Amino acid sequence: MSKEYAKKVLELIDKSPTAFHVVENAKDILDSQGFTGLKESETWSLTAGGKYYVTRNDSAIIAFTIPKPDYMGFRIMASHSDSPCPKLKENPEIKSKEYVRLNVEKYGGMLLAPWFDRPLSVAGRIIVNDGSDGSGIRTVLVNLEKDVAVIPSLAIHFNREANSGYSYSFQKDMLPIVSSSNVSNGSDKGKGDKNSIMSLVAEKAGVKEADIIGNDLFMYISEKGTIWGMDDEFAGSSRLDDQECVWCTLDGFIEAVKAEEEYINRPDFVNMLCVFDNEEVGSRTKQGADSNFLKNLIARINDNLGRSREAYYTAYANSFMISADNAHAIHPAHTDKNDPVQVPKMNEGIVIKYSARQSYTTDGVSAAFVKSICEKSDIPYQTFVNHSDEPGGSTLGNISNSHVSINTADIGLAQLAMHSSYEVAGVEDMDSLREFAKAFYLLDRGLALC
Repeated sequence: MSKEYAKKVLELIDKSPTAFHVVENAKDILDSQGFTGLKESETWSLTAGGKYYVTRNDSAIIAFTIPKPDYMGFRIMASHSDSPCPKLKENPEIKSKEYVRLNVEKYGGMLLAPWFDRPLSVAGRIIVNDGSDGSGIRTVLVNLEKDVAVIPSLAIHFNREANSGYSYSFQKDMLPIVSSSNVSNGSDKGKGDKNSIMSLVAEKAGVKEADIIGNDLFMYISEKGTIWGMDDEFAGSSRLDDQECVWCTLDGFIEAVKAEEEYINRPDFVNMLCVFDNEEVGSRTKQGADSNFLKNLIARINDNLGRSREAYYTAYANSFMISADNAHAIHPAHTDKNDPVQVPKMNEGIVIKYSARQSYTTDGVSAAFVKSICEKSDIPYQTFVNHSDEPGGSTLGNISNSHVSINTADIGLAQLAMHSSYEVAGVEDMDSLREFAKAFYLLDRGLALC
């Protein structure tokens, strides 16, 4: 099943070039499974046996099931919807006599070199006037699904030291070409110019360009994900970090919900799936892990079901969270970058991530909890620790814990080329994470932490 399941994950990634598309596609899946969408701005009426989701900013989503009013706590898995890429600035076109280029800036810690000489497209959301009198606005999701740009390399004839290392200027080197036409400059926003990038966006979205009053647009690599390798053991795609975790945990969540619905007695825990935005830029947004999104939701569930404040606190103490964000597989040419003992490999199971500086939340207790799930369900696992001379990265677990302080472990799937425009992961590992998510949500009460 691994290869077929990996193809499904890659198809979802291809359909999700931005965080907004991730959430829209997740909503479609949840809707198909009978979940009810809620709005933070409205009054809720939650019931036992209910299945719900709520979004924020159209780029973050939390789905949850209510087992019964006297639930013991929460089981939470969290990942993130965003990936590093170029983001269009306001009035994005820069005109010269020779070319029209898009004025973009870095979103997240991009690995720059792989973005050169690749077909690029544009996707995201636009905000348009809703009504001729300008009395309201609405959001429209857009994806050009067309190769419109390339970031060209400088020929080696003009830079003989290109293969000896080069320090890129993003403003100079990384602006994509979109046309050789003589079109209007950013000073007048290209309004009414049929050749402007915003005219293409408006046409694709089915709106008038003059009605576009705001946007959040990003560049993405047009090439689709593929299965490759002599034994079809690798998956290559953009945005594996962290959409691989998004779609695998969502599938595990859905499978657990279906299994729960067959139980005579409902489980003791609220199962919750979180997909936050803006992890790649620090999570410090209203839709990021460093927001009140999860904390407010837990409080609203408690209060809506008429539970006491004491029950709210005991539920916290009985809860557990998994932060799911990909991990570094050992690199074939740079084995010295890994710890000499803990060497994660692709296709060898989920990765439990540790860090003494607490950039990962895993400790002895939470690691034991994760290992217990894996061993009980026959799910392969391995460990990642940083080389002691390399600080490594961080993720959303410890950030979320500053607001919702519960036992947490950081896990992920091993991959190469993290933050590249094309990343590589193991085909079999996707099944492992899906199975782990299902087992985590269905875990019997006997292994719950107290």
